[in-house]
Amino acid sequence: MNISEAKMDQNNSSGNHESRMELLQDAQTPHSLQTPPPQLPPPPSSASDDDNNNNNIDLSSLTSQEAADHLFLNSQILAPMVRASTIPLRTQAISHGASLVYTEELVDRSITPTERTLNKKLGTIDYRVPFHTYSKKVQKRMLADKDNPDSKDGAILLRIDPFLERNKLIYQVGTGESNLALEAARKVIQDVNGMDVNMGCPKKFSVSGGMGSALLSDVQRACDIIATLRRNLGSKPVSAKIRLLDPDDPRPTLDFVRALIKAGANAITIHGRIVGDESHTVARWGTLTEVVRQLKQTESVPIIVNGDLYTRADIREMRRRTGCDGVMLARPALYNMSLFRRGEEEKVDCSINEHDECYNKEDEIPLSRFQMTNHKGRYGYDSPLLHNRTSIVQEYLAHCVRYRAHSKNAKYVVCEMMNARRAPTNRVSFLDMRFDGGQTIASVCKCKSLDDLVRVWDVKWSIPMRTSVAATGAGDTIQGDNVGKTIATSNGKDVDALGDLHNYDDRYFLDPDKFRKERTDAVAAALASSKHDNSKGGEDEKKTEDDGCEADSIRDGDGGPTAKRPKI
Repeated sequence: MNISEAKMDQNNSSGNHESRMELLQDAQTPHSLQTPPPQLPPPPSSASDDDNNNNNIDLSSLTSQEAADHLFLNSQILAPMVRASTIPLRTQAISHGASLVYTEELVDRSITPTERTLNKKLGTIDYRVPFHTYSKKVQKRMLADKDNPDSKDGAILLRIDPFLERNKLIYQVGTGESNLALEAARKVIQDVNGMDVNMGCPKKFSVSGGMGSALLSDVQRACDIIATLRRNLGSKPVSAKIRLLDPDDPRPTLDFVRALIKAGANAITIHGRIVGDESHTVARWGTLTEVVRQLKQTESVPIIVNGDLYTRADIREMRRRTGCDGVMLARPALYNMSLFRRGEEEKVDCSINEHDECYNKEDEIPLSRFQMTNHKGRYGYDSPLLHNRTSIVQEYLAHCVRYRAHSKNAKYVVCEMMNARRAPTNRVSFLDMRFDGGQTIASVCKCKSLDDLVRVWDVKWSIPMRTSVAATGAGDTIQGDNVGKTIATSNGKDVDALGDLHNYDDRYFLDPDKFRKERTDAVAAALASSKHDNSKGGEDEKKTEDDGCEADSIRDGDGGPTAKRPKI
């Protein structure tokens, strides 16, 4: 949206300005995310009345499967993404119509020692890692962190908005042992709406701990984790996110999924790649489609698909061909968060019929060809449902300021929004990577603070600071006098604590090929030395490159809990 369009929109909406401001005071609706700015207005929420009513449903009164059906059927989900799926991105996704959001994967031993606190200034529930649980080396680094002077009290591992994320938040746990998974779940279950087990991350630091995709080759252990969580979590749903187990044959994946469902899984998400597939390779839609079709013929739990859904045409075609119950977006959401915005006709009926412009009567167009099509029209890459990508980045930064995100984490996510290096090669030419202000990755990497990022992106609005928080599952209440106030800078004196820092190196974006080789060598060296360090209880400074999996925390060499992240 350009400035003239913004002014027209403001003029057209002047008559209902008062009602819009009333909505901003309503903590139960995504409309409360942003106040109208002087130049570029925030996008109107695409959440329907049904979405808002869903916030008021008491899920605890339902069975676990009824709750799962409520959450996952006809769902649009923000995927768990390392460094990205923290509270700024999650709340932004909700404002654009995401019906569910996942936390980034948090390893079982990292969340267990955290302290649950009520952040009265931000109106959030925080899980803070006690400072004394870090190694001395990490403590020294935290004390020297000028961007986060409050880290002396410990970093924030998880921050939740109990208003905006009510009935919308799934916690993803990285685990390889049922007892540790249950301990982690019991820590956070009062503040989330379900537990998801990561069974897809193929990275060495995850697999070597028996987590992630290591579970795909150990169905007994995977089912034990699901069954243990299901037996002990009452009405809270338990789900799993997996990958395809075979590039062509659907049977291994079908057998694995059915075993998980038999063990008690209330929903399953299937990513359309196998272990070993690079992120820029095309998702295996053919195998994925056949797997989901067969599951929908025999299973009653929600089945969610994930992988290369870059347009609403992709989403609608996948739903039509598979009958899947929902979709999960990762990199496509980073490319343009407004992809979650459904057309009015989609809110009424998500099925595709012969009158839809993306419908093919022959229904025989090969999926491989469909994936290579530059979709046009209402559901294509230039859909009128989509918002300007510059404004999407500006929105995200406003959310970062609102929730006191660490500047390095914000910078990482913005860089991911700006580049297509991990997009499938057959999609890159369809993705417009230009920005209105001519911002580049190099200019973003020069930013040293959140204020720098705000200036580079010319952010003209902020988000209301809401601190009158309703009762949580634990019967806690936060009250304050900041409701409706806006915060213009990122380092005010009233900040309770900034978000946790996820370390990475700017060369990850500026010189990715060279950096990947260096990190690959570093991973090999770290893994080779870890066996020796384990016997001495030394600190394991594993470094790896995240390639889109949901890895988050890693374990210390002595097996103790930490909230460290792989440096990237």
